[in-house]
Amino acid sequence: MATTLEGCRCRRASLHSKSSGGSGGSILYSILKSDREEQQQQHETIQNLLHSHRNSPSSSSASSVASGPAWRHQEPRQQQQQQQQQQAARSCGATRRRGVLSSPQVTCKAASAILVKTLRFVKNVPCFRELPEEEQVVLIRSGWAPLLVLGLAQDRVDFETTETVEPSMLQRILTGAPQSHSEAAAAAAAAVTVALPSRGGGAGVSLADIEAIRGFLRKCWSVDISTKEYAYLKGAVLFNPDLEGLRCLPYIQSLRREAHQALNEHVRLIHREDATRFAKLLIALSMLRSISPSVVAQLFFKPIIGSVNIEEVLMEMFYGK
Repeated sequence: MATTLEGCRCRRASLHSKSSGGSGGSILYSILKSDREEQQQQHETIQNLLHSHRNSPSSSSASSVASGPAWRHQEPRQQQQQQQQQQAARSCGATRRRGVLSSPQVTCKAASAILVKTLRFVKNVPCFRELPEEEQVVLIRSGWAPLLVLGLAQDRVDFETTETVEPSMLQRILTGAPQSHSEAAAAAAAAVTVALPSRGGGAGVSLADIEAIRGFLRKCWSVDISTKEYAYLKGAVLFNPDLEGLRCLPYIQSLRREAHQALNEHVRLIHREDATRFAKLLIALSMLRSISPSVVAQLFFKPIIGSVNIEEVLMEMFYGK
């Protein structure tokens, strides 16, 4: 409706569009300002905030629940049966490869600082603050993770991981060696409980998810994206019209189009010799869709905040709630 769109309109947009005369003065170009002298203060803010959440109890490990009965003395035949069961589990591909940060103190510290910069970036977008708070919350919850990964790429934050192996449901059942139907049912139920992703996540994240993040970082670094281009890409990520429940959908769609148009005009002006650069940037942007926010939270923030919901931290940081 017209009244809804009017309520979502950025009052500064018309002023900028009239005075800029081009994409260089666009409201989207003003969304990213590098305040190097404030980075230390920002980092202290995130560390103090996240430290306050450490008292929350971490989710307990459920792997012990899935363990089967153990005997100190086993007959040779029983031992042989158990070995056969273990071999069957391995032959069925019954392990899932996962990874954790090799240096969580260093990487989580860098990710925390980028999280503060990411939320500061969002606050600096004039038209974002003009949206109703309900719309802002929807966009933040959808966009914080891809914006953070873009920030990792922009600040060239690389990270190493250490592989861990998590037994699958089948392996937990077979290696548990239950002796009765009731024990088998209990072991299966426990294995299913462990296999289901908990709110706080399991031990590490899958190597495929880690490789998706690394692949995106490598893509950005190979293209050598500039500060302006990162700003336009972040604008396109933030204003996501594909989300459910948006009341200002036409306005958000127009901001997404403006971000793409401004990026295209900038690329054609600065990189005239590279006719494929705009397409490369859009390809990099599309790679963000395969990166799950839960994976980003699990990998970069669970070592700090434990089982605390990352969205609660985001809302507290952004709105002071």
